[in-house]
Amino acid sequence: SWNGLGNMASTEAMRLFVKILEEEDPAWYSRASDIVEEPIRDVEMNHNSEVLPVSNNGDFSPEPKTVQTENPNPVETQDKGVVSEGTGLVDVYDQWVAPPISGTLPKARYEHGAAVLDNKMYVFGGNHNGRYLNDLQVLDLRTWGWSKLEPQSGKQSTSVTAPCAGHSLIPWNGNKLLSVAGHTKDPTETLQVKEFNLQTCEWSTLKTYGKPPISRGGQSVTLVGTTLVIFGGQDAKRSLMNDLHILDLETMTWDEMETVGISPSPRSDHAAAVHEDRYLLIFGGGSHATCFNDLHVLDLQTMEWSKPTQQGEIPRSRAGHAGATIGDNWFIVGGGDNKSGALETIVLNMSTLVWSVVTTVRGRVPLASEGSSLVVSSYRGEDILVSFGGYNGRYTNEVNVLKPSLQSTSRRQATTETSLPPDSLSAVQNGTDVTADADSKSETGQIREIAVDDIDVESKKAEGTGERLAATIKAEKEALESSLSVEKTQAEKLKQELKEAESRSADLYKELQSVRSQLVSEQSRCFKLEVDVAELRQKLQTMETLQKELEILQRQKAASEQAALLVRQRQQQQRSGGSGVWGWLAGTP
Repeated sequence: SWNGLGNMASTEAMRLFVKILEEEDPAWYSRASDIVEEPIRDVEMNHNSEVLPVSNNGDFSPEPKTVQTENPNPVETQDKGVVSEGTGLVDVYDQWVAPPISGTLPKARYEHGAAVLDNKMYVFGGNHNGRYLNDLQVLDLRTWGWSKLEPQSGKQSTSVTAPCAGHSLIPWNGNKLLSVAGHTKDPTETLQVKEFNLQTCEWSTLKTYGKPPISRGGQSVTLVGTTLVIFGGQDAKRSLMNDLHILDLETMTWDEMETVGISPSPRSDHAAAVHEDRYLLIFGGGSHATCFNDLHVLDLQTMEWSKPTQQGEIPRSRAGHAGATIGDNWFIVGGGDNKSGALETIVLNMSTLVWSVVTTVRGRVPLASEGSSLVVSSYRGEDILVSFGGYNGRYTNEVNVLKPSLQSTSRRQATTETSLPPDSLSAVQNGTDVTADADSKSETGQIREIAVDDIDVESKKAEGTGERLAATIKAEKEALESSLSVEKTQAEKLKQELKEAESRSADLYKELQSVRSQLVSEQSRCFKLEVDVAELRQKLQTMETLQKELEILQRQKAASEQAALLVRQRQQQQRSGGSGVWGWLAGTP
């Protein structure tokens, strides 16, 4: 019964059950399709039930999507919380869009790794129905087509790498993927770094130096320059950690860093980002019993932790969320708190530490999942966010795209530089819709379509954007003023506490002086006692000598008395012999 679990989360209990089942019967999953005869009811986070179909191979998945590979019509989807679908609607800002996907869909999964290289999203590993995966899937972000990459084997490489989940996938050197850490069925003692070379399509395990951290999963791995910063996670025994390690990718040397300040509590499934190549930000995550919504910052130059005050619409606690940065903005999607999934997509301005909500989805959708991935790419010259996979009571393999209105400074400059030519502007003034072909301006030879709407519409958008910006600035100002008032109150309180502490310190100093005086007196007394004890010991030794001499005299006295007694006895004998016949002869009467 679930009631007998006490405070243990049902997900943790199910994980332990599956672990025991794996140990006792490793082949249980292969026989699942033979055991299950009826549809499995999928448990939603709001405790409602929905009957899901069972596929022929025993996987439990949502109704299959209708994928149009040639027809540009919108595709079907079960998730009504996604705002819209179709390629043209990617132009909508701050709304999640399900693009039309072609190719063979990968297995639904969560806790996988994802990275972008050359406008392609690479997805490796993950967890599907409690089973670790080791396939490498590729999504072309220009055509939205899936394909599977088959690794090759070489002299110092292998075509198969161990299935894993909870790892991190990092793009490196333009043509390599680094798979860092992760949970495996047969974990190693120390953390492994594996490399996939896109040119040779080969996996290899990198040799490292120094003291590597212990193996783990659910950690954060952040690329800072030419180093990887690893924080937290949980080991194979489910012990949570909050240690910090740095791997220099040029020398492949590990360093365990000593930090100052109050570090984040041990956790896993958190999110991490780097700001200005100096500040490491840690947000959220969870332990075995709770989830967090705290924000910690580590100065990578001084190695000092701090916990700054968060502003704006502070998000609720969550774990298993995914994050990606565009300029100074850190976008967070998904996650949950063991009760429900997070429906809102949030963003943190890393310069001001102000939170805001980008958009909110409705109902139970993959975007409100745990263990999804979030990457950044470009679409028609603008940054986009691409989310894939996740688990919210069921596994998903859906792709969703969001184009944020908050773009990086460099991206805005690039967009300004690629504005329309004068002839196109004149055509717009004449009431003509113009589509400019910018292939001559693209260094890579890619075709970028620029759709131009009516000038009045653009003016209204600009006015609306200005009003929203003014409202945002006003809200931030009010929040800062409120924060300043709170800080002043706290400062006055701290001053009062400091005065009280100084007063207590003075009293304690007086007591210390008194104790010191008493200690000096006690020391003198102890010294005197030690002298007396020495004298007594000397007297005791003298008494022992006298005792020995007395015993000798007593023995001598006893010997003398014995000799005197013998003399008297002889004299008596002599007297007795003189009074007999001889005495009569001698004339003795």
